[in-house]
Parts: sequence; structure tokens; C-alpha cells
Amino acid sequence: MGASDPEVAPWARGGAAGMAGAGAGAGARGGAAAGVEARARDPPPAHRAHPRHPRPAAQPSARRMDGASGGLGSGDNAPTTEALFVALGAGVTALSHPLLYVKLLIQVGHEPMPPTIGTNVLGRKVLYLPSFFTYAKYIVQVDGKIGLFRGLSPRLMSNALSTVTRGSMKKVFPPDEIEQVTNKDDMKTSLKKVVKETSYEMMMQCVSRMLAHPLHVISMRCMVQFVGREAKYSGVLSSIGKIFKEEGLLGFFVGLIPHLLGDVVFLWGCNLLAHFINAYLVDDSVSDTPGGLGNDQNPGSQFSQALAIRSYTKFVMGIAVSMLTYPFLLVGDLMAVNNCGLQAGLPPYSPVFKSWIHCWKYLSVQGQLFRGSSLLFRRVSSGSCFALE
Repeated sequence: MGASDPEVAPWARGGAAGMAGAGAGAGARGGAAAGVEARARDPPPAHRAHPRHPRPAAQPSARRMDGASGGLGSGDNAPTTEALFVALGAGVTALSHPLLYVKLLIQVGHEPMPPTIGTNVLGRKVLYLPSFFTYAKYIVQVDGKIGLFRGLSPRLMSNALSTVTRGSMKKVFPPDEIEQVTNKDDMKTSLKKVVKETSYEMMMQCVSRMLAHPLHVISMRCMVQFVGREAKYSGVLSSIGKIFKEEGLLGFFVGLIPHLLGDVVFLWGCNLLAHFINAYLVDDSVSDTPGGLGNDQNPGSQFSQALAIRSYTKFVMGIAVSMLTYPFLLVGDLMAVNNCGLQAGLPPYSPVFKSWIHCWKYLSVQGQLFRGSSLLFRRVSSGSCFALE
């Protein structure tokens, strides 16, 4: 979450494809179990599917393939559908941009307003820094409402490039058909499927990240110009020329490594945790029908509660893992603006870092590895220059 692209929400930017393994496998197991139980009560007529190959098990595979292709469709409708996804992504990006903008300014340590005195749950007086809404009002006072969208153009281009890249990769390297898990005790097969899907998603995420990162760097630098009121980076093309002239080709990829590491840790951590929780802690016998027998028309209905629990597990794991990987996001964004000629990337706001590891160690010593992760209740840290009178 936060000032990182390409992504919308860290738990939705590719973790869903990998995490779909456990849920889809359980659905197939559920359909098979329900079919066997129904046929035990009433022998199937000749036109029904063979007991060893229940028809409901084939549906998750088709849906998984649609999802694996990123919903970009196939045939003649593929370009139209892809353009629709790009347009929807642009809308979400534009609406969320003020939130990301404020978060980035907090990440670089820009606090233009003094803290206010408040009380915590124990009744003690503490200092609170301005929330997102107060910070956004301040930006509007300085730059107007349009100022909340500083740096939006390169970010829109970054997200569009990421979406098109992922869609193109799925067409060039389509995911293999993965057999659904039909045996509840066959956990090895289920784990292999999750590992395979996560590896595929990791490849796409890393490639799209590398291609879109130069535009991400430009977007970050355009936004942090608010700190020193600079106008060094005013457009995408002129910014590309400045970065190449001053920093060379590597200047477009500063901060890339921590972002890639954060993506990899997020995908594997989220998908594997969700898989093990769904596989070993969620009981498929949970039913929303009396007796848990379902019905002959919908043999998988008895597993709807289990599938709902699995979907919540994926969501919760996404939030938890994204918080744990937040330091990678913070370090990557700080490196993107560090020592680039802007006030936000120079002392006293930030020392000049030799590498992203140097930046990580500095933030760790200062206790600032999660700076900017909260935008509503922001307490002044013990090492801050603000003092409670």
C-alpha cells in the first residue's frame, strides 16, 4: 500500500491469482464429496456424469483460466476488454492519488504543521501529528485542489504500462492447465498448485514492475517537489531527459530492488499463509443447509460457508502481509527521491544514502521503518524533535 506502483491494493495486485489455488481446489473437493453422497442415496441415471468425474469439478478450472488471463478476454473482444481494464485502473488511480500523495510527503518526513495535544486510551496526554484530512487541506491551501493531483500523469502511465505488460505476458506465456484437487487428504497436490501459480504471478509482477519503475520514479519526484517548491520535474519527457543526463540509465531504476523484494515476499507470504490456513484450519463440513447435505441441483452449496471463510482468509492475509512488507515500500520510495537535486532527498530531510541497505539501517535505528503507514492516528515518536510542554 502507499506510494508504490504498479499496484492498486497490495493484497489485490496479483496475490489473488496465487491464492485462488486453495479455494478452487476445495470447491472441487466439495463438489466431488457432495456428488458421491447424493449418488449413494440415489443411483445416478445413465445420462449423468460418471461418479469418478463429477461435472462441477470442471467449472473451477475454466474460471481459473479466465482469471489467470487477467480477465483480458480472448478472441476479438480481448483488445476492448483490456482497454476497459486500463480505463478502470486509471479511474481508481486518479481517485486514490491524493491519499498516495499525502503518504509520500509523510514518508519523506515533511511535517509542515505542528502536532496537537490529545489523549490516548489511558487518558495520558500525547502529541498527534496532522491526519490525512488535515494534511490534504493544507495542500489545497498552498496549491489549490488541483495540487492534490501533482505527479498523477506519470503514475497513470505507469499503471497502464503495467496492466498492458501483464496482459501481454499472459497471452505470450499462458498458464498451464492445473488439475483441480479432488482428494481432501491430497495436500501435496494442492501445495504444488499454489507454488506453481505463485511462481507464475511472481514472474509477471517482477517484469511489469521493472518496465513501469522509471515512470514510478518520475511520479515520486514530481510529488516531492512540493517540499521545496521546486519545478525541476514538470513533464514526463523533460523528466526523462533530466534523469538520463544527470544519473544515466541507472537513475531510472533507483529503489527498484526493495520494491521487487517487497513484491516477492508479499506474494509468497500471502499465498502460502492463506493456503495453509485454508487447507488445515477451515473445515469443509461447515454447511449452510440443514444437515449439511446440500441439494442435488447444487451439490456444492454445502461448502459455501467454507468458501466464504477462505475468501476472508485471503483478504486478511493480504492486509497482514502488506503491513509486514511496508518497510520495503518505504525504502524503495525514499531511494527514488534521494540525492536527486530536490530538497526532500537531501539533508536535513534525509541523509544521502549509499544504497538501499544503508537507508534501511538508518530508518531502523531511528525507529522509522513504518513511517507513513498510518494516515489517521499519527503519534509523535519518542525520537522526534517535537516536545510535549
